[in-house]
Amino acid sequence: MMGYYVIAGIIFLISSYVSNKLKSKFKHYSGLYLQNGMTGVEIAEKMLRDHGITDVQVISTRGQLTDHYNPRDKTVNLSEVVYHQRNAAAAAVAAHEVGHAVQHAQAYGWLTMRSQIVPVVGIASKFANMVIMAGLILTATASTFGNIVFLIGILLFAVTTAFSMITLPVEYDASNRALAWLENTNMLTAQEHAGAKDALKWAARTYLVAALGSLATLMYFIFLFLGRNRD
Repeated sequence: MMGYYVIAGIIFLISSYVSNKLKSKFKHYSGLYLQNGMTGVEIAEKMLRDHGITDVQVISTRGQLTDHYNPRDKTVNLSEVVYHQRNAAAAAVAAHEVGHAVQHAQAYGWLTMRSQIVPVVGIASKFANMVIMAGLILTATASTFGNIVFLIGILLFAVTTAFSMITLPVEYDASNRALAWLENTNMLTAQEHAGAKDALKWAARTYLVAALGSLATLMYFIFLFLGRNRD
């Protein structure tokens, strides 16, 4: 299992670096105030109107970096700082989350696929590691049964990895939609737009690190399973 801890350690270090970088970027661009004077909620509502979306509500939610779009009740949830503030970071996040609402309205394939597998992912993420550990322990006393349990755990983990990979095009596309709208409508100055783009770039990298980390872990478990069966 030493290989697992090495992979987990590397993923943790990279993830921590990207997360800290993201926080510093958003802090920096939170000081870049918009010349148009619009708040995050005003930008979000305008982007919705410009795309002809009238059945989505923009609401405020507690916490930091808690912004998300909920397709079930069609709400764009903006953290309090994004909802109320008038800076490049708030504009970037607000437009990005509306980007998801636009994806939903246009039945964007990757978003539809991700939404469909959410119930299965919820189960898989809850039990995958538990089943994998049980399989590894059982192989010491009951090799055949232990391998079956281990394989089931790997399949459950594969579901969570697939979800992470599917999330990548969803997030990158939402950012591209946001940046294109901000530019085409001249919502931001060149400097503000550059700041928004940089902030979203680092936000996307958190999803990239998570997906690659999950894939690396999955490959490790697969090689471990194959190696034990060769023995």
